[in-house]
Amino acid sequence: MTALFQVDNLRVAYPHSRPSAGNSGWAVDGVSFVLQPGEKLGLVGESGCGKSTLGRAAMRLLPPTTEITGQVNWLGESVFDLTSAGLRKFRGEAVALIFQDPMTRLDPLMTIGEHCIETLQAHQPQLSRQQAKQKAIETLEIVKIPASRWAQYPHEFSGGMRQRVAIALALLLNPKMIVADEPTTSLDVTVSAQILQELTRLCREREMALLLISHDLAMIGEYCDRIAVMYQGKMVETGAAQTILQQPQHEYTRSLLEAALHIQAVSSSEEDSPLEIPSSQPPLLQLTELQQHYNLERNFLAKLFDKSDTTIKAVDGINLELATGEILGLVGESGCGKSTLSRTILQLIRPTSGKVEFLGQDLTQLSRQTLRSYRREMQMVFQDPHACLNPLMRVGESIADPLFIHNLATPEEAKKQVLSMLERVGLTPTEEYYQRFPSDLSGGQQQRVAIARALITRPKLLICDEPVSMLDASVQSQVLELMLELKQEFNLTYLFITHDLWVARFFCDRIAVMNAGKIVEIGATRDIFTNPQHPYTQTLLKAAPLLASQKL
Repeated sequence: MTALFQVDNLRVAYPHSRPSAGNSGWAVDGVSFVLQPGEKLGLVGESGCGKSTLGRAAMRLLPPTTEITGQVNWLGESVFDLTSAGLRKFRGEAVALIFQDPMTRLDPLMTIGEHCIETLQAHQPQLSRQQAKQKAIETLEIVKIPASRWAQYPHEFSGGMRQRVAIALALLLNPKMIVADEPTTSLDVTVSAQILQELTRLCREREMALLLISHDLAMIGEYCDRIAVMYQGKMVETGAAQTILQQPQHEYTRSLLEAALHIQAVSSSEEDSPLEIPSSQPPLLQLTELQQHYNLERNFLAKLFDKSDTTIKAVDGINLELATGEILGLVGESGCGKSTLSRTILQLIRPTSGKVEFLGQDLTQLSRQTLRSYRREMQMVFQDPHACLNPLMRVGESIADPLFIHNLATPEEAKKQVLSMLERVGLTPTEEYYQRFPSDLSGGQQQRVAIARALITRPKLLICDEPVSMLDASVQSQVLELMLELKQEFNLTYLFITHDLWVARFFCDRIAVMNAGKIVEIGATRDIFTNPQHPYTQTLLKAAPLLASQKL
């Protein structure tokens, strides 16, 4: 029987990559596997191990200067021998690829509807525009994107909602196989579960194969038949999902499991009593009836014939206090307003109404110039470190930049402070990392640079927007432990935004649950997990995959 998809002894090397101690120089080094119709294979490993390179090599999406040896066959035919027309048909109709970053798939100048119509008409020109629109709306509804968002642009969507659009575009053409590269990294557990359930249902009903690339072992264990573990470009262990989770053979697989279980274990802070703040001490941050509303832009005819409310209430009457020294977790589904709230707190966007009081001062009443002095006391760590690291600046320059923006140091003083901070976040030898560019670093190292940059002005409040969601379990654990150490050393207060409930439980003193722009429940971490009151919180907890239960 001819395999649906077969990879034989695949090797991939990028230009200028050189062998070194423990590294052959191959990003992918002699990988072989087979996928049959309806089969679901999970590919796991740390950042930089070659997972994404493998997926792109198999789809012939790597630069022509990349050295590739071995074979990739689709229904017995070599993918490497396909003509341009054959390759175009192969991508999309036969195999669809879902990237980790949805903006690699979305054109910022096209509406969501135009993306769908273009994809369908390029591969199914027999469809009328109305037929294509109907099919697209049905597919968007599968990933919980309502038809009312059809005419909006990617920048008007949250990161998680953009990923849902990218997944819908992959499903539009009913492919025989999906290569999903970290497809749910930016999604909350409920939407992630819905999409993965939909993908696995399609695998079953349409005999569609799935290659799911992820660092989330719990998710892989729940949705995949088999697991393949990659380490330094090699596939070091493969087998049935439950066998790998219960009886891992390779030392690296065991270390991945231990790191994931460490995060999902009940933390010592959860066993302790919640943080007690003397009533006489004012909160560091206080939000009062904070609102951030947006109106969808529509043309004259749409306004004339459609009188429905087009207001998006991203933040809708938030009341919240954050005590000095506290770690408050903010959890909720993608698009619920978490990131909008963080940007409103920082006054990167001005609120529709309400107060943001920081150190007793209402920031909404301050001028841009006056705000600058408060900004050094509030810093942000983003989900994607590329959001704050200039690819053309060396690491040392990026970290020192805030010192110069706020006139806090001379060049000589700044370098000393940067080298000290590099050592504190574990990037040694410091002189070497000082001279590197972001592209020379792994995802975990880039996030450490982003944390160092945020801390260099010695802020009182650190707002962390999904800071570890793109990292594998072992690096996640390292970064979270580092952030806990830095909290004590620098007397930090954290507002920690995440969709990963187990990370929130591991890291936070209190948790606020956000849904549709409102905080629906708030309490001590222990209480939220052991006795959730709101139906939405209960739904979130039920949807979160738990690795420990899969190992029983």
